[in-house]
Amino acid sequence: MRIIGSIAIPCRDLSLPLGAVAATLVCILPQLSHAADPPRMKRADAFLGIHFDFHAGDDCDRVGQRTTREMVGRIIDKVQPDYIQIDCKGHRGYSSYPTKVGNPAPGFIGDPLRVWRDATRERGVALFMHYSGVWDYHAVAAHPDWAAVNADGKPNSKAASVFGPYVDSLMIPQLRELAGEYGVDGVWVDGDCWGTTPDYGQKAVREFCRQTGAEAAPRKAGEPYWNAWMDFHREGFRRYLRHYVDELKSTHPDFQVISNWAFSDHMPEQVSAAVAGLSGDFSPDDSVNSARFAGRCLEDQGVPWDLMSWSFSRKTGKQKPAVQLMQEAAVVLALGGGYQAYFKQDRDGAVRDPAEMDVMAEVARFCRGRQAFCHRSVAVPQIALLYSTAGHYRESPRLFHWAGSNGTAVLRKALTLILQNQYGVQIVSEHHLKGKMSQWPVVIVPGWKYLEPDFRDELAAYARTGGRLLLIGPGPAALFETELAAKAGNSVVAVESVDESFPSVLKRVFPAPIVEVQGARDVDVSPRMLSGALSIHLVNTSGPHANTPVGGITAIEPVGPLTVSIRLKQAPRSITVQPEGKPLEVAWADGRATVTTPKVDLYSILIVDP
Repeated sequence: MRIIGSIAIPCRDLSLPLGAVAATLVCILPQLSHAADPPRMKRADAFLGIHFDFHAGDDCDRVGQRTTREMVGRIIDKVQPDYIQIDCKGHRGYSSYPTKVGNPAPGFIGDPLRVWRDATRERGVALFMHYSGVWDYHAVAAHPDWAAVNADGKPNSKAASVFGPYVDSLMIPQLRELAGEYGVDGVWVDGDCWGTTPDYGQKAVREFCRQTGAEAAPRKAGEPYWNAWMDFHREGFRRYLRHYVDELKSTHPDFQVISNWAFSDHMPEQVSAAVAGLSGDFSPDDSVNSARFAGRCLEDQGVPWDLMSWSFSRKTGKQKPAVQLMQEAAVVLALGGGYQAYFKQDRDGAVRDPAEMDVMAEVARFCRGRQAFCHRSVAVPQIALLYSTAGHYRESPRLFHWAGSNGTAVLRKALTLILQNQYGVQIVSEHHLKGKMSQWPVVIVPGWKYLEPDFRDELAAYARTGGRLLLIGPGPAALFETELAAKAGNSVVAVESVDESFPSVLKRVFPAPIVEVQGARDVDVSPRMLSGALSIHLVNTSGPHANTPVGGITAIEPVGPLTVSIRLKQAPRSITVQPEGKPLEVAWADGRATVTTPKVDLYSILIVDP
């Protein structure tokens, strides 16, 4: 054993040549350096991230030219993120690093992925890859037999078949390259569930016919076996997802996989794959309403989750002001989730405009100031708004997307009015409610034309035993015709639509919510629990966020003063508004604690000390 500095080098011959020593050091020193690096946070514990991508294409011939450790270091210094996601393979199918197993972009200056990995590793920041899954235009063009087949018999120009060889021939080998060769922490798979399409290829059709007894695959809704055909492909996606997640875990157990929009508002069902978390990038154009909906579809799935803002307008391409992103972030944080924002990379992979990181730094400070009071909080059950898996999948023309069913259209209208009238509300599906309905004082069934019979019967039993069932539209009214005919007071109530009379109906079926707020309409109220303490989350949703002006939202007027009344078993020791840490004067009467907060700029949290 020869000792060089503090490094012990094993050798058979004490006269080991200097060149051999140098070669050994080359192998050992990186390992020692890695061992000394600060620990990186697991995605399950992460709160704040930044996402970059540019969907490399055949125009990218100098990737890495301006990617430096200094560039990455400046981003980390300004924002202090828990993780960074960067481009690796976008929808076009070209990889933005010099892959040996995939389809690299035309030209590289060095290895930009090495730069990102080394810089983040040395700073203790996790690194995730933006990788397009089912959608890979290059792969299906080069291998038409990998593509899903359209109903007209032609290969799809975007989507690979989840029944074909793409996942084993390209996707899994490339993810293993990223995990093993580069040591990245995980992958955020884009273009996955929402990119999956029905496949009329021989293999898929043959298996479908074998399973169902059908003689052929149906071509459109209304034809025999249509629902079975759609469900066959949904299960095909689940198997594909579980397959690549499990394969990666078998060889790289610490590699963390997230599939964009899996088990979310796009895919409203129980989590059935060992993903590290749930995530999605909500609408860049109607972001507050999109986050209100998407966040409530994720918060009760039992898996850590985050949502992503687009930091720029899709309509104009211009950077959103910091206050606009803060409002979007507030909606997510108030539901217990983590937050990230998406910034573009240039065509050579460099971060487009360092000044954009000044905006993200301001947003990050806003989020971090509230992290201790919101992250991983859980909802206090108040109103359960039913997003029926069975009802939506029967109606939707797409395999995985929230749009397309009457039920989701009615649900989103109802959600807006529920929030504008300051009720706490969760969006729940069958797997959340079965056997647990009694937790919620009110269940709302919005517009669904179909429910599974046993679940319908459980809802009816819930109403008979003290629950309140509010039905919206002719579909739910027809499903509960017998119960409505019984005219059992307020246990089952039906309204034709979501209109100006809807708030008064809500008041009738739910007269005593845990929190009542007076003073403003544009404030979302979420009663939540964190570490055994009750907290009331108040988000200012005023402003033109549903129809954003060309220059973005540059200012949001405070709301308030707000009078907040909280139903409690006994008078609280104190109620404090956070993140300011300011105690409020509490009035106690008739089992309710009442406080007044002078204003809510964007997002305030009332912490109740029992």
